[in-house]
Amino acid sequence: MSTTADLLITNGIVMTMDPLDRVIKNGAVAVCGEMIAAVGPATAFGSIDAKETIDAAGGIIMPGLVNTHTHAAMTLFRGLADDLPLMTWLNAHIFPAEALLDPDKVHAGTLLACAEMILSGTTCFCDMYLFEDAVARAAKSAGMRAVVGEVLYDFPSPNYGPIQKGFDFTRGLIDAWQDDPLVTIAVEPHSPYLCTPDLLTEAADIAREHRVPLVTHLSETHKEVNDIREKYGTTPVGHLADLGVLGANLLACHCVVISDADMDLLEQYAVKVSHNPESNMKLASGISPVTLLVERGVCTGLGTDGCSSNNNLDLFAEMDMAAKLHKVSRLDPTVMDAATVLRMATIDGARALGLDGITGSIESGKKADIIVIDTRKPHLTPMYHPASHLVYAVGGSDVCATVINGRVLMKNRRLMHMDLKKIMADARQIAEAIREH
Repeated sequence: MSTTADLLITNGIVMTMDPLDRVIKNGAVAVCGEMIAAVGPATAFGSIDAKETIDAAGGIIMPGLVNTHTHAAMTLFRGLADDLPLMTWLNAHIFPAEALLDPDKVHAGTLLACAEMILSGTTCFCDMYLFEDAVARAAKSAGMRAVVGEVLYDFPSPNYGPIQKGFDFTRGLIDAWQDDPLVTIAVEPHSPYLCTPDLLTEAADIAREHRVPLVTHLSETHKEVNDIREKYGTTPVGHLADLGVLGANLLACHCVVISDADMDLLEQYAVKVSHNPESNMKLASGISPVTLLVERGVCTGLGTDGCSSNNNLDLFAEMDMAAKLHKVSRLDPTVMDAATVLRMATIDGARALGLDGITGSIESGKKADIIVIDTRKPHLTPMYHPASHLVYAVGGSDVCATVINGRVLMKNRRLMHMDLKKIMADARQIAEAIREH
C-alpha cells in the first residue's frame, strides 16, 4: 500500500458492493487522483499521509448511486403539470413547454439537477433530452459522471429539426465527447410509439458502429402496447426484436407492461432495464414485473425519471419505494430485499450503463465515485443492518460527502464547486417565463 494519498475517507462502515459484497465494519478508502487506490480496515491506513481526509464518524462509506434514467433539465418543470395521465401530461403540457427551451435553459436546468443529485448521493446519471450538448457541458462543469443522448423522434425537434439532422447531431456528440473521463454519449430514440422502424434501426446501427449504449423508453403503458400491437401485430418488445434492435447495449426504460414472452426476449438478448417506480406510480402507468426480471437474471437498475413526473431526483427515496411497492404488489415481504435493491442503485445500475468496469462499487482500480452517509441521526439510530438502513431509513439529505472521479464535490452538506444560490435563481427566472407563456 502506498504511504501517500490525495484523499482518505476513514472511520466508517464500508459497503463495497464488490463481487463478494464485502462489508468492512471499521474501514477506510484511499484515493489517488481519480482512482481508488486501496480499501480495507481503517487500522491498515494509519501510516498514510493524505492531502485531505474525510472522517465518516462511524457512518457509511459506499459507492455513489447510479440514476439509470432521467431527464435532468426537467427540473425546470417540477410541479408544472401533476395528477394527469401520461399522454395528456406529455402532449398538453410538457411538449408545449419544451418548445420554449434553448441550450441556455437546458444548461441551467441540468445544473440544478446536478446540484440536487450531488447533494443526495447520486454520482452518475443517464439522461435523455433536448440540447444534450448543453447537458453534457453542465454535467462536466458540475463534475458528474453522465451518459447523455439527444432524444430522437419522428417529428421535428426544437434542437436539430428533421430526424436526419438528429442522427448527424448524435454522431457529432459521439465525436466531440470521445474518451472524456466523465461523459459518455448514447444513442437515444424516444420510444417505439414516437419512432418509425427505420429510425429505430438506424439508431441501433449508429450505437453498434460506435460501440455506445442505446437507450429508449419501452412498454411504459397499456396504451403504448395496444397501439404498437395494432400497428405492427406484436408487443413493443417483440417489435424491437423483429427489427434487430434488442441487444446487450440496449437500456430499456420502464418495461411496465410486458408479457412472459417479452421477458424471455429481454433475457435472451441480455437487454438492460431501468426501473422507475415513483414515476410509474405517479402517472398510473402500472407496476413493472421487476421481481420476475431480477429472478431471470435481467440486469436492472433504478431511475427517477424527470422531475415533472416524480418530482425529485432522490435515489434513496426510489430505493425505499421500489422495495415496498413490489412487496405489496406480490403480497410477499421477502421479494426485493434490501441487498437486491441496493445493488440495483449501485453496481447493477453501473452495469446497465456499461460502466461497471469503472464505477458502482468500491474496489481498488475503479474510479473514486464515493458517498458518505451521516448516521448520527435519530431516524438512523440504532443500526443493526447497514443495507436495511440504506434502503428503508436513509434519505438523500443524510449524505454528508460526495466524491466523483476522485474530486470532493460536496462536504458537510456544502457544494464545493457550484454556486447554488445562482443556480436556483436562474431556474426561478426561467420558470417565470414559462408561467407567463
